[in-house]
Amino acid sequence: MKSYIEQASQHIRLQEGKQAIEQLLVECYLNPGISTKELARKTLLPTPIAAAIKRELMKAGALKQDRGVRCTPDGAAWMENIYGYAGLDRTLFRELLQETKWNEKLQDVMAILRELFSLRPSVNVQIDQSKCTPETSLNRAILCLKQHALIGKKILCVGDDDLVSVSIGLLLQKLFPSGGHNVTKVQVLDIDERFLGYIETIAKERGLPITCRRLDLREGLPEYLHGRFDSFFTDPPYTLQGMSLFVSRGIQALKREKGLPIFLSFAHKAPSFMLAMQREFTRMGLTVAANFPRFNAYEGAEMIANRSQMFILRTTDQTKPEYPGTFADALYTGEVNQTLRTYRCKSCSREVFVGITGEIATIEQLKNEGCAGCGHDTFEMVAKKAVLREKMGEPLTD
Repeated sequence: MKSYIEQASQHIRLQEGKQAIEQLLVECYLNPGISTKELARKTLLPTPIAAAIKRELMKAGALKQDRGVRCTPDGAAWMENIYGYAGLDRTLFRELLQETKWNEKLQDVMAILRELFSLRPSVNVQIDQSKCTPETSLNRAILCLKQHALIGKKILCVGDDDLVSVSIGLLLQKLFPSGGHNVTKVQVLDIDERFLGYIETIAKERGLPITCRRLDLREGLPEYLHGRFDSFFTDPPYTLQGMSLFVSRGIQALKREKGLPIFLSFAHKAPSFMLAMQREFTRMGLTVAANFPRFNAYEGAEMIANRSQMFILRTTDQTKPEYPGTFADALYTGEVNQTLRTYRCKSCSREVFVGITGEIATIEQLKNEGCAGCGHDTFEMVAKKAVLREKMGEPLTD
């Protein structure tokens, strides 16, 4: 049997995707008696579109017009059974949607996170790890809630030395104080077994809905993880290649739907780098729905002034990964800074050397300028080698 959302989507072609229908249904469940104009405001849809969605959901049997719009008994039961909204602390839910950051009602959650964060493994700078603060981790979980990407969803963390999975699990326990919510699931992929083991221990001790898998993202995403998730978080290496690879793996794991959110944390960079980064978004068929400068705070990350920005990207009908297969390019900051790489234009096959001793210093500069032969901006790496750097007058090959 088709879901209410699938039934409604058959008769309405929405640029925003099925998520708009789902969000409207959630608003009717949480705010019985809501007006059509208020539905439009909360879902950021034109009033005629919101009214059309409402009519289709009424035809499907999920909603009814009764002193405003509200769920039918069957519609409410469906929300509780399929999405797991039964037992939700609605007061806290509404407060978190309105607050800019976590509030005093989450003090107990924050106390737990501070203790857990103080015991997490040390960072491995060779793979560009850095320690975000407990407040930042919880703020990411709340942002997920505000984007209607938390309750009843399958969430992926592409790398999780920031313990976002744990913050999500603890926030869910706070939102459902009587327990029993078992619909939301979180999957963690990471190369670092220390963090995976720590997260698994926390999840087991506290009953959090988290599973972990060790994965080197350069080797590709296992087939069974393709097309399963509703959103993903990632705080990748702060290189163009790192961002593109981590986002590519997340895209492969997402369901094939429009409007799914991607939560990307990334350093503040120079305009030329940001231009190349936006080209990558466009190439992968993603839109930038929001950007929050200085959203993320880190401990001892002076190289990025202890702060980074948060992007919310959304999928479209043209979304595809930049790197669908194995990845052979330099990935981490140290690798990128110490290699000379040969890139070949995918259009005319012209080759160019990129690196500190090459014709072009960085891949983002190459993509911004385009091929000198034909002007196209898509390249593939065909060779790389380590180069010597000089530090304090002595050659190093670290």
